[in-house]
Amino acid sequence: MLSHPIPNVLTIAGSDPSGGAGLQADIKTLSAHGAYATNVITAVIAQNTRGVQTVEPVSARMIRAQLDNLLDDVALDAVKIGMVSSREVAETIAEALGRRRPRWIVLDPVMVAKSGDRLVDDAGLQAVREVLVPLADVITPNLPEAAALLGADVPRTPQAMEMMIEGLVTLGSRYGLLKGGHLPSAHCPDLLWMPDGQRWLEAPRLTTRNLHGAGCALSSAIAARLAHLPPGDSGVEGAIDAAKQWLHQALQASGRLNVGQGKGPPHHFHRWW
Repeated sequence: MLSHPIPNVLTIAGSDPSGGAGLQADIKTLSAHGAYATNVITAVIAQNTRGVQTVEPVSARMIRAQLDNLLDDVALDAVKIGMVSSREVAETIAEALGRRRPRWIVLDPVMVAKSGDRLVDDAGLQAVREVLVPLADVITPNLPEAAALLGADVPRTPQAMEMMIEGLVTLGSRYGLLKGGHLPSAHCPDLLWMPDGQRWLEAPRLTTRNLHGAGCALSSAIAARLAHLPPGDSGVEGAIDAAKQWLHQALQASGRLNVGQGKGPPHHFHRWW
């Protein structure tokens, strides 16, 4: 059963002082979708809309303490996992969620910021691939992240994306959304895979630079949509489709914000403000 008519969702992620990505973007997105947001912080990041200056990971001991105290008290309907910087942290998260698994786990394999700054090392990448992807119900890699997970070249065409899906499926997640925003084309098609097949989710490319935290927002929107599903509802495809449409609208409305001098954020509350 749902923990409450208003579902509880946890985001496990790093912080962003500018509020456009990471923990802060997740909380805004979950709130915009009518879910109660809880959070566990994995890293303190000095960044703004122009880039990342410093990443300071939170210790696995402190992450375990955050998780144990939260899970002892709050019944969760879904979890979104974002930035994980080490194998020890990945294993800590997997162990805690394995003991009190929520109905849905969404993994956004965050490895590179929109600015191009690398956020995890090779050991962290391996931990995401071996520990967290098999734990997740849904993963949402972009093309560089998917290529990193598979040790492959970044796809440059929709056909190459289709070929990549076979490898991603073998990593263990039942559902996934391979995001095509890095394709050099006028469209941004995402490729959704499910236990019973694949489906393209088409979208035109928007003329905006306000993409800071777009991936964080999408994965959190998916987690919130899944948390609202009644037990036994198999509406995963619809939840992912609706989350993508919401993000498209948030990006369309992003020009109403005036945040920073670099890549601005989506407008998470475009339906409210």
